Amino acid sequence: MHIRGNPETMQKDIHYESLFSEIIQYLKDSIQRAQSAGVDPEQIIVDPGIGFGKTVEDILLILKNLQEFKILGKPLLLGTSRKTFIGKILNAGVTERLEGTLSSIVVGVLNGAHIIRCHDVLQAKKAVTIADAVRQAGY
Repeated sequence: MHIRGNPETMQKDIHYESLFSEIIQYLKDSIQRAQSAGVDPEQIIVDPGIGFGKTVEDILLILKNLQEFKILGKPLLLGTSRKTFIGKILNAGVTERLEGTLSSIVVGVLNGAHIIRCHDVLQAKKAVTIADAVRQAGY
C-alpha cells in the first residue's frame, strides 16, 4: 500500500511532483521487495493508499484514473470506506459516510478496482453488483 511517511506524518506537507509517477514507482518497489522476499507473485495486490498522505484532490484524481495502475500488472485494491475525503466532501461524520463510500466504490469498480475493502459489506456488495452490470453493459 502506498503511504507517504508514516501515520503520524503522512498528512503533513502533502505535495507530489508527479502523483501517479511517485505512487507507481513506490508500488513497483514494493512488488520487487515482496518478490525478493519470496512472496509468490500471484499473491501480490497493489493499493494506491486512498487517504494515506493525499489531499482530497489527489484522491479524486486517483479514483478517476485508476487505470494508470494497470501498468503494474497486479490486482488493484481500493479502500475508500468511510474515509476522511468523503467526510470533507459531504461535510459528514464517520457514521454518515455510507452513501459517499458506496459512490466511491462504484466509481472505483468502473475505473478498474478489482478488490474493495469496506466496512459495510452487504451494501458494498450491492453497489459492486450494479457497477459490474454497468461495466458489462459496455461502460
